[in-house]
Amino acid sequence: MTPAERPAVPRQSPPPDGSRPPEDRRHMIRRRWVTAVIIVLLIGVPAGYLAISAGQSRDSGRDKESEASATGLQHDWPSKTQRRIYDVPVPDDATDVRYYETNSWKVSKLFVSFRTTAAGLAEFLKDSGSSTAALRPGAVAIGAADARKVGWTFASGHDWAGTRHAQKDPLPTQDITVDESDPDNPVVFVVSTATP
Repeated sequence: MTPAERPAVPRQSPPPDGSRPPEDRRHMIRRRWVTAVIIVLLIGVPAGYLAISAGQSRDSGRDKESEASATGLQHDWPSKTQRRIYDVPVPDDATDVRYYETNSWKVSKLFVSFRTTAAGLAEFLKDSGSSTAALRPGAVAIGAADARKVGWTFASGHDWAGTRHAQKDPLPTQDITVDESDPDNPVVFVVSTATP
């Protein structure tokens, strides 16, 4: 049989992966390292972020819980947000600052007391929307129920003066009582009431 007479056998194509040479050891190790790094980045980083975030959230919750469970005045300044919401601009020169906040569905109150100077008192009243002229000598503007809530007593033998700075909702209303027994260093008591 001559080559021309031989039947034509169809040519087979090489397998699709047959053209690729087998993977060498160095390439395999590099590929596995890249895969491991990708897995760490895709799983480890978000997991680490969640762990850090959970810790911060837990710490923040504890701080808020201790503040909420506090009974009575805390020897500290109210936050800037609280001072802004309740419109209680404590003067910069104030000392012995204490505060307590209560919240309910119907009403929220911020109780603040501090010692200041005569100029600090005038500044506080002006920034609150009132004035020293509005203080009525002998008047205690804070109600007995509010005073009991934080342990304030407005006993006789002090030079009390008080005023109420009422504003339309949603702005808060402040009941302000001042102990002017030492006119150079008055002690200010404020109950600011906001109705959401």
